Amino acid sequence: MSKAKVNARNITDDEYFYGHKACAGCGGSVAVRLALKVLGKRTYSVLPAGCMSAVGFIYPQMAFTTNAMIAPFPATGAMLSGVAVGAKSLGIKDFHAVGFAGDGGTADIGFQALSGAIDRGDKIIYICYDNEAYMNTGIQKSGLTPYGSKTTTSPAGENLPGAVRPKKNMFEIIAAHGIDYAATASIGYPQDFLNKLEKAKNVDGTSYIHIFASCPTGWGTPTNTSIDIAKEAVDCGLWYLAEYENDEFKLNKNPKEFKSVKDYLKKQGRFKHLKDEEISGIIENRDKKWEKIRKNWL
Repeated sequence: MSKAKVNARNITDDEYFYGHKACAGCGGSVAVRLALKVLGKRTYSVLPAGCMSAVGFIYPQMAFTTNAMIAPFPATGAMLSGVAVGAKSLGIKDFHAVGFAGDGGTADIGFQALSGAIDRGDKIIYICYDNEAYMNTGIQKSGLTPYGSKTTTSPAGENLPGAVRPKKNMFEIIAAHGIDYAATASIGYPQDFLNKLEKAKNVDGTSYIHIFASCPTGWGTPTNTSIDIAKEAVDCGLWYLAEYENDEFKLNKNPKEFKSVKDYLKKQGRFKHLKDEEISGIIENRDKKWEKIRKNWL
C-alpha cells in the first residue's frame, strides 16, 4: 500500500499517454492520462473501439508509452482477464491490467464481458470514461446518454426532447455484482479521482471506476470549460461522487446546497432546446435520487 497520498505535488512527471490526437478539451484523454500516472509504467492497457483507441493508436505517433492494445468492441473485460491470467502464468506480479472504455463500450456493447470479469473476480481495473454518447462515431445515443440530450439518433424537436430515457445507473449495477471495489469520479474533481485510482490499484480483485468525462465536440461546449463543466455536474447534483466496497456504499461529497441545474444544462448545446417544464422534471428526478442516496448511504 502506498503511504503518501498521490496529489499534484508528488505525482510523477513521466507521461504514459502523450501526443494523442483527441479533440481539444477532451475529458476522456484527461482521465486516461491521470490514471496511467497513478498506475505507472508496469501497466497493460486494453481499449475497445472508441475515442481513446481512435486517438491513441495512430501510427507512427503512438500515444501510449506503456503496453496497450485495442480490443474488439464487446471484449474489453474478457481481454483484461486474458492479460491478467497471462501475466500471472509468467510469474509477473508487479503490474496492473487496466481497461479504458467509453460509455457505449461499457454500458451497452461491452457489458457482458465486464459482468463476466467481475463474476470471475479477476485482478483488473476497468475505467469507464463517460462522455454520455457514442462520440467517436458521430454522437449517437448510448445507454448512458441522459434524458433530454440531443444526439444524432435522439433528435430534439417539437415532439421529442432529445433522449427520452434516463441514463443507466451503471455504478449501482456494477455494485450489485458484489464487486471488490467500485467508484464514481469526475475530471472536475481530480484529487478525488487520484485517491480512487490509488485505492483501486491496491485491491486484490476487480475494481471499477466510472468517471464523468466532458466532451466539447458532442456537448457543444467551449474547449476551455471541460474541467469546469465536469465539476458543475457534481455541484448541481446530476452526478455524484461515491464508492462501494465491503458491501457498503459511501458518499464522498454531500452538497449542502445544489448549484443551478438550468445553468448547467443551458451552457451545453445538446440541452439548449429544453423547455422549463422539462428542466423541472430533471430537477425532480435529481431530488428523488438524492433522497434515496442520503437515506441509504449516509
